[in-house]
Amino acid sequence: MTKSRIGALLIVLASSSALFAQNKGSDKLQAIVLDARQIVGQSLVAAEHSWQARNGYIYMERDEDRRLDSAGKVQSDNVDVTRMTLVNGIRFEQLVEHNGQLPSAEEQKKRDQDFEKLKNETPSERAARLRKDQENKSFLHDLLEAFDFRLIGDEIVDGKPTYVLEATPHPGYHASGKYGKLFARVQGKLWVDKEDFGWVKVDGEVTQAFSMGLFVARVQRGSHIILEQTCLGDAIWVPKRLEVRANARILFVKSLDLDRILTYSDYRLASDGPYSVKK
Repeated sequence: MTKSRIGALLIVLASSSALFAQNKGSDKLQAIVLDARQIVGQSLVAAEHSWQARNGYIYMERDEDRRLDSAGKVQSDNVDVTRMTLVNGIRFEQLVEHNGQLPSAEEQKKRDQDFEKLKNETPSERAARLRKDQENKSFLHDLLEAFDFRLIGDEIVDGKPTYVLEATPHPGYHASGKYGKLFARVQGKLWVDKEDFGWVKVDGEVTQAFSMGLFVARVQRGSHIILEQTCLGDAIWVPKRLEVRANARILFVKSLDLDRILTYSDYRLASDGPYSVKK
């Protein structure tokens, strides 16, 4: 998955991971709310740290994409294996396999063209890319205002003690960023590592349908997204598994169930691997 695609999905995920209701009752309840906001605040700092740090890693991605019609019949089933590398510090996809087959000559040619373009990025192209990257992660700064928070317990996840937090959209929140309009349409839970506040797991659900792709597709209520992460050390948390189970209506007529599972492996610092390219 491209950096922008990961960002877009994480935007929905992070939106659904905020925490629940600022209760104005007793001092004890107010203390619980304060604790929840402190936890999520620390987790957002940790998330930004991880986001920046993983820009220096290369890894493998397996993308399984199944599309079903309204009767549950599989219309398409595709699996791509991609090596995510860096070219002059910029994320670059190298397709390794498509449905078990090597890339075609046409796909190889396009990849080579994209590679050369990235190697010779102009200052204006770089500026535009950095603006887009900044826009993709700007949602992190809005989460505390976009959601109400509640600490609902703790759990052990993959051997790590975590805080479990629940989120609902904050009434009256006015979106300020590109993805802010999604915040009012999702809710969910966030599992935060008690030691370094990294996001261990995010489980989000769409509560109101919303449109994507200039209104060509409309994601329906009940669509579900689950993100699981792993720690590489030094409080750097990276995606391990991302599952999207969604129902979408195309052109408001054709209904499709989407079942997409992305798994990530073989994370390595780019300086330690053979695929980092520099001028």
